[in-house]
Amino acid sequence: MSVRVCVAGATGWTGRPVAAAVIEAPDLELTSAVSRSAAGSDLGAAWGQDPIGVPVHGRLAEALDDVDVVVDYTSHETIRAHTILAIEHGVHVVVGSSGLSAHDLAEIDEIARRARVGVFAGGNFSLGATVLTQAALLAAQYLRTWEIVDYASQNKPDAPSGTARELAERLAEHGPPTVDRPVADTGGQAEARGATVAGTQVHSLRLPSYELATEVIFGGADERLVIRHESGHSAEKFVAGTLHAIRSVPDVIGVVRGLDPDALAQQT
Repeated sequence: MSVRVCVAGATGWTGRPVAAAVIEAPDLELTSAVSRSAAGSDLGAAWGQDPIGVPVHGRLAEALDDVDVVVDYTSHETIRAHTILAIEHGVHVVVGSSGLSAHDLAEIDEIARRARVGVFAGGNFSLGATVLTQAALLAAQYLRTWEIVDYASQNKPDAPSGTARELAERLAEHGPPTVDRPVADTGGQAEARGATVAGTQVHSLRLPSYELATEVIFGGADERLVIRHESGHSAEKFVAGTLHAIRSVPDVIGVVRGLDPDALAQQT
């Protein structure tokens, strides 16, 4: 049977190509969509095309009937509430928006396990970002000092990025990085050392001309290792990973973080 999907944020930069890919996938069915700006219309009409028989709702609560999986590409402001709402309705969730902290995900994991529902939370659903994380986890076994820099346009409303936050939290699996001088002991203005996320210093640049990029820098004795992922202008890079998460999450109970790079490579 097809997996019935609702895409929240279906008229947005990432939500639209994801919704279009769900429509084209033979094993998936797009049953509803959420977009405040297009509420009450057909999704095809909201895209400026012929109607496709997919209703657009203004609120997620109105769109959950006959849905197996919600894919949320809305915003950092709504993602936590949307995720919990879907779980309470017995609907699995693919978290595409940034904004959930490790504390949020731990709380959501408890709620999802009680409801026996799956949540797939990927800070970045692209193949390149997935490989970045795996490479960084490997490097952290040998190089014990690192920091993260994330880059985005001046209009990105949140910091750090979901990719940078997830990377820092995944690196914490190897313990905190080695620090010669604690941030609190920094002279001048300690906040210039960035935000501490799961023990890692994270620096977020928000400047014109930047798209999305994430960089983790490892330092050793007289050497450095820099691992960097850069994103282009379109959201197509996120589609294959999101579809993989949609297909996987019905078999999950609780929260799963990150993608399997080998499984994702088979989707691309």
